[in-house]
Amino acid sequence: MASDKKRQRIQTQLLVAGGGMSGVAAALAASRNGIRTVLVQDRPVLGGNASSEIRMNVSGSSVRGRALETESRESGIVEEIMLECAVRNPQRCANMLDLILYEKCREEPNLTLMLNACVVGVRMDGSRIVSALVNRESTEHFFDIEAELFADCTGDGRLGFEVGAQYTTGREAASEYGESFASDDRDVYRLGSSLLFTTKDMGRPMPFVPPKWIRRFTEEDLRFRSHPTWEYGYWWVEYGGMRDTIKDNESIRDELLAIMLGVWDHIKNSGFHPESENWALDWFGFVPGKRESRRFIGQHMLRQSDLEQAVDFPDTVAYGGWSMDIHHPGGIEATKEKPNIHPYTPYMYGIPLRSLVSTNIANLLFAGRNISATHVAFSSTRVMATCALMGEALGTYAALAIREGKPENGWRDEELVGKVQQQLIRQGVFLPGKQPTDRNLAAEATIAASSEQEGGSASQIVDGHTRSVHGLRGVRPDLAVPGTHRWMSDPADKAPWLELRWERPIDLSRIVIVLDTGLHRHLALTHSDAHHAKMEWGPQPETLKAFDLLASCSGRLERVASVKDNYQRQLEFAVDLRGVDLLRLEVVATNGLDHARIMEIRCE
Repeated sequence: MASDKKRQRIQTQLLVAGGGMSGVAAALAASRNGIRTVLVQDRPVLGGNASSEIRMNVSGSSVRGRALETESRESGIVEEIMLECAVRNPQRCANMLDLILYEKCREEPNLTLMLNACVVGVRMDGSRIVSALVNRESTEHFFDIEAELFADCTGDGRLGFEVGAQYTTGREAASEYGESFASDDRDVYRLGSSLLFTTKDMGRPMPFVPPKWIRRFTEEDLRFRSHPTWEYGYWWVEYGGMRDTIKDNESIRDELLAIMLGVWDHIKNSGFHPESENWALDWFGFVPGKRESRRFIGQHMLRQSDLEQAVDFPDTVAYGGWSMDIHHPGGIEATKEKPNIHPYTPYMYGIPLRSLVSTNIANLLFAGRNISATHVAFSSTRVMATCALMGEALGTYAALAIREGKPENGWRDEELVGKVQQQLIRQGVFLPGKQPTDRNLAAEATIAASSEQEGGSASQIVDGHTRSVHGLRGVRPDLAVPGTHRWMSDPADKAPWLELRWERPIDLSRIVIVLDTGLHRHLALTHSDAHHAKMEWGPQPETLKAFDLLASCSGRLERVASVKDNYQRQLEFAVDLRGVDLLRLEVVATNGLDHARIMEIRCE
């Protein structure tokens, strides 16, 4: 390792280690909220398990969705990314998601992106991190990066390990946290890792000659592991849960190659799947998709009861809704048992800020699969859309804590935590049980529309809710308010409009329009045709494609904005309008739905 005197010193406010979905969301949120941020990623691309190197679906709470009842898909930065991918990537190219993530980071003036760079050490002052030592071997550059706050979004917890943060591994005993899905005794077993593949129908016979070192599988070996189609590989090609998924990662990769190619050999050459004759491998990974390694000890350890009771934490900053997806540690070698159990939690549940804050390192935060959670709770929080929500929360908190001069103990400040929650809501994030408290001038107007559907009155655009979560597996009933919470015009209305009138003229500096993006559906890049068929890939049909925004100032109607080819959920307009007595939105087109929908209008 290079000596310290050869290291280039960089001073920033937040260092984020790890460029998966949680790290990208954290870095974007922090930089957009006004602090200098450095994002260090040890791979050539961003996205982690979602990247072209691994190609796992970005999954999360949307598995619970029901139209106009349980709109559970994650919004905020992760939805911004997925909506863009759906529009710009109709061909479902894995590298396009890499590019979109790269572009998002590159576009932020407060964000410095360092690819192929790895944290290798730290400088400490007691329990406080002074700087991270970062190596970029591809350019023979070595850095000493000083910051006020440090975020470990590496999954494996590399930064936290270097600084001596308290962590745990393996499975807790049921008696430790009163968890019915935990093992009787504590052990070191984890969820294993996987290698995925993609294949193509080549239209002619395509033989597969396997390497000599592959593993062999019979149909009986795979009887609990469904494989009716093969355009996209299988999560259950899993191994390493009974080994050290960090220290043994290279040998786990070697064995996973033998397993993955062995499964493909079974499909091609066993005689049980003759319809695979024309199919051939198109791509397969060499980087294991890792599920579990270290989990840090934070100010709160999230546990099974927190998820099942959907505890209304005072410091909720994210939410989850994936099942408690507990895999057998034996992976594919446990041929006589099902590869996982996956009981759903009753409701969408909150994740507290305290689970993202180290218990013994003063200025260390974390987001992603390494947060403070038991093995059972982690089995739900580990999926990437949930991780991205935690990342956005971390970045937002870091920015506000630094700006208010409370980088190390801001999580203890109820007022600051409240500001973080309100800022997340302003950014389009949903928090169960939390509502906006900012003054919305739109709520002080008289609201009218050209038409309304039953249950879709125009007045709902200022009711403080931007989705419906009262349905099955939605938010805990005492935290949910029934209703569609949106304006829906009549389908017969061919020129729908919505307007706000103020009895006394007001001044406006910011207008926010929140649209419907079909949050009851899953939306993510996938190479599974069956999974893809359940989505609307492209602009979401409920979303307004084009509209005009007009304002009346001193009796004179002026065009504020003319929006075309829109596909995003939240649109913000910085304005300087004096003496406004009317704001009018005229719908030009949707992206396919037969009527117009608007979730919310906020005026400041």
